[in-house]
Amino acid sequence: MATKIIVELPGARDYAVRIGEGVIDALGTSLRDVPSFERVRDVLVVTDSNVGPLYLARTKQALAQAGFKPADVTLPAGEDAKTLAVAGEVWSAMAQLALGRDCAVIALGGGVVGDLAGFVAASYLRGVPVAQVPTTLLAMVDSSVGGKTAVNLPEGKNLVGAFHQPSFVCADVSTLATLPDREWRCGCGEIAKSAVIDSDDFFFWMLDHAHDLAGRDTAVTAEAIQRCVVFKAQVVARDEHETSGVRECLNYGHTLGHAVETASGFGTFSHGEAVAEGMRFAVELAQAQGGVAEGFAEAQAELLDALALPRLSYDATADDLMGIMKRDKKVRGGQVRFVLARDVGQWEATPVSDDVVRAGLASWLG
Repeated sequence: MATKIIVELPGARDYAVRIGEGVIDALGTSLRDVPSFERVRDVLVVTDSNVGPLYLARTKQALAQAGFKPADVTLPAGEDAKTLAVAGEVWSAMAQLALGRDCAVIALGGGVVGDLAGFVAASYLRGVPVAQVPTTLLAMVDSSVGGKTAVNLPEGKNLVGAFHQPSFVCADVSTLATLPDREWRCGCGEIAKSAVIDSDDFFFWMLDHAHDLAGRDTAVTAEAIQRCVVFKAQVVARDEHETSGVRECLNYGHTLGHAVETASGFGTFSHGEAVAEGMRFAVELAQAQGGVAEGFAEAQAELLDALALPRLSYDATADDLMGIMKRDKKVRGGQVRFVLARDVGQWEATPVSDDVVRAGLASWLG
């Protein structure tokens, strides 16, 4: 049985997130009911070398059965493909196929494919529709929803991008059966982030079910995905372009997390592992400033431990990480901003002085 969650945006731009077993086989039929796909005939499926052999033929068949004319581009798997150079190759492929404004992009894969394909769709001919077909736990619970698209620069993660909402999200949970353990933990990191920021209900449900989620229990996984999508849909509806400050909560753990990914070399750690590291550091930073609820740090650590997301070991100095964080897109007036949680569901996005961050990093790195 499939579940449908609606992401409501201003200006009647709502879109559906369909979650369930086998929903990828109805992708073409589902897209025919999406207004922005009414006149679309040509679609470019963007996937990678890991996902393509598993699900590309099935996806193209579902599209062709609904009258679409699908072509495809396969990227190298991994974070190294999330660059302007690779985006340029996809733009060129679209131009060589003579795809016009009545085309659309289908992002079939994990967060890297979704981010890059979404960015390509946002910029090709100044914007064409995109549908997200996430095949990893991380992409299902986070990156496929909300319209953030980006590529990396050598100087930092996601520094070039655009807001470009998908027209439809098709999350076929059967694709998770082929997910490696490392990528499963990656998704668990983002689920933990959402649970901490959202509410007591989500957080304590996660504490009760963390071992089941780490063990890939089907029912627990499906509910965790739905809870995350509902949470993110509510946040995005209130602050689509991160202008009012509400959406900043989704960056919890990401300030240090992105710096760790960059300093270690993209792909050394999964995104979710780095976010979990950032969540642990953010609590320590918040405790140093005072005002953290009693037992909160210990409860968050218990959750991350149960999800097999321990502290990371990496060769970086406080100055290395500080330099990267100073280039973070959330920096305002030269000051690094952190999302600091004071308790479950209670957070603030705040600038933190360089001296305080350096002292925190020095303590953190030992």
